[in-house]
Amino acid sequence: MSPAPSSKGKPSSPVKIARRGLMLVLSSPSGAGKSTIARNLLESDSTLGISVSVTTRQRRPSEIAGKHYHFISTREFERLRDSDALLEWAEVHGNFYGTPREPVEAAMAEGRDMLFDIDWQGARQLQEKMKADVVSIFVLPPTMTELQSRLHRRAEDTEEVIRTRLLNSRAEIEHWREYDYVIVNDDLDNAFHAVSNIIGAERIRRDRRHGLFDFVQGLLMEEPEL
Repeated sequence: MSPAPSSKGKPSSPVKIARRGLMLVLSSPSGAGKSTIARNLLESDSTLGISVSVTTRQRRPSEIAGKHYHFISTREFERLRDSDALLEWAEVHGNFYGTPREPVEAAMAEGRDMLFDIDWQGARQLQEKMKADVVSIFVLPPTMTELQSRLHRRAEDTEEVIRTRLLNSRAEIEHWREYDYVIVNDDLDNAFHAVSNIIGAERIRRDRRHGLFDFVQGLLMEEPEL
């Protein structure tokens, strides 16, 4: 229902229409900037939560367990995967990653938006299982040379790992067509604002706001004084 109008004919408080939460998927080859964009989104938008993945890889020095990832053993990962407790999972660079099912389904039902920093394999699984809820964005580097430079500037991986990431990046980029939106991250501020604009538009999609039915019915039942 809409709020009661004020004496000037305007709502006395903002109109709130119930909606289902969205699943914002950010993917890119390592070093293209998706994690930085994700971090900036979370800092600027208090209504956006992050889906914390589980992974079997080693924690980087800059990462906090439980905030960036839940770091678990391969045996524990296999237990979660085999019990259908993961919405999606993938093996990337020799390590396993996955999204716990329960917190995501609870957030969607409550109308809360969740951010997923995952690769194309995980994005494909989410789109297959919950397509109506997924908004997918692929982040491209401006050049492969710049991608290599960013991986070296990050200074968190060995030269061997960097070489592996660069070799795999071309195969990852081949999947750009599977995403709803594609952004070239040649300027971080511009890329961030582009993603923010996408979120704003997707939040007001008609098919996502199930509360519109009651709101419109309320409008049609009103009989304003003439």
